[in-house]
Amino acid sequence: MVTKQFGNSPEEAELRRADSLAREIFSDVANKWALLIIEALGERTLRFSELRDEVEGVSHKMLTQNLRMLERNGLVVRTVHPTVPPRVEYTLTAPGRGLRETVHGMCDWTHRNLGHIEASRRLFDA
Repeated sequence: MVTKQFGNSPEEAELRRADSLAREIFSDVANKWALLIIEALGERTLRFSELRDEVEGVSHKMLTQNLRMLERNGLVVRTVHPTVPPRVEYTLTAPGRGLRETVHGMCDWTHRNLGHIEASRRLFDA
């Protein structure tokens, strides 16, 4: 039997294991809706309907599922205000704001490289 060799760091080995929590988190947050929700929240607090308006194309179901997942992972706080009807607001936690810095960098990278990517796709698809 061959065993994969990892570096000396347990953290490095953990990231590469198929059953690791890190890979589960990557899977959760590395989807287009989660990234767009994190970017939309930024430093603000938004209501569900405001988030839906900010993230064009997201369905009610997908927004709900992703907000629950982000809340479960401690990246978003959901606050319910006892009004009629109830007012529900979403805010990034400190770890969520830290992740947003990375997401924002990815968004900047995308904008800077759109022309290159579009040209590459045209060449590839020709």
